Amino acid sequence: MDTKELFTTKGKIIITLIVIAALVRLFPHQPNFTPIGAMALFGGTFISNKRWAMLLPLCALFLSDIALEIMNGTGFHATMPFVYGSLMLISILGFVLRKRIQRQTIMVASLVGSLIFFFVTNFGTWVTEGIYEHSLNGLANCYIMAIPFFKGTVMGDLFYNLVLFGGFSLVRWKFPKLAT
Repeated sequence: MDTKELFTTKGKIIITLIVIAALVRLFPHQPNFTPIGAMALFGGTFISNKRWAMLLPLCALFLSDIALEIMNGTGFHATMPFVYGSLMLISILGFVLRKRIQRQTIMVASLVGSLIFFFVTNFGTWVTEGIYEHSLNGLANCYIMAIPFFKGTVMGDLFYNLVLFGGFSLVRWKFPKLAT
């Protein structure tokens, strides 16, 4: 999807779905049960221009981070580069998914995306937060302490990937011109 493609009906639908997913972060939710991994995987899968595929979910995330910062002071934090970096990696995973869009491959990619997010962001917590000793034991402890939050990440990614990929499939089914 080059810049012109962003303004096609298909492009507008993809952008709208990503923006709605970002807005969902503003509502109360269980820890880590958010659509950010799904936004990145969906964008990477359906936005043909790789730069835009990474940039649009990141921009949507950044705008929702601004809103969260204004609302309750939780939008900006030291691990943001790791969160954004993990989303870029998940977008790249979406590039791999492009020619293999099936229920089972979306589910596997969703789970791999959850793992990417878990390992990258918790590494970021270990590096930046000063909560854990900077040793292999400290890193292991950081990952162990994050396990309870991993459930929310997996469930959120699976749910929101179902919503985004399923919703887009329904739109393309109802409006076949969008299938290309």
